[in-house]
Amino acid sequence: QVQLVESAGGLVQAGDSLRLSCAASGRTFSAMGWFRQAPGKEREFVATIIWSGGSTSYADSVKGRFTISRDNAKNTVYLQMNSLKPEDTAVYYCAAKRPGSGRYNYWGQGTQVTVSS
Repeated sequence: QVQLVESAGGLVQAGDSLRLSCAASGRTFSAMGWFRQAPGKEREFVATIIWSGGSTSYADSVKGRFTISRDNAKNTVYLQMNSLKPEDTAVYYCAAKRPGSGRYNYWGQGTQVTVSS
């Protein structure tokens, strides 16, 4: 059974930092990513990392502020969020792709991140 277990988010002030983690189990994945959904908005891509090789990509809105990384031994992916802004407030979701899949097949339960101004 595949499980993606996200760490708790939190309430922070603008300019603060926060790190999310997502522990994966149940199978191997080709890539993992983070998405977010703000109230009244559609879910949007934040960042992704290829499990083999570690190449990354980011949404323009977070480039230079957020860093996605992985720990192969722990089968865990992280999202380091720096210089947080109120517009980063959202529910953040971890997601994973099966090898050969063109889409994300598995999703975490979501964790709330709130940035106050």
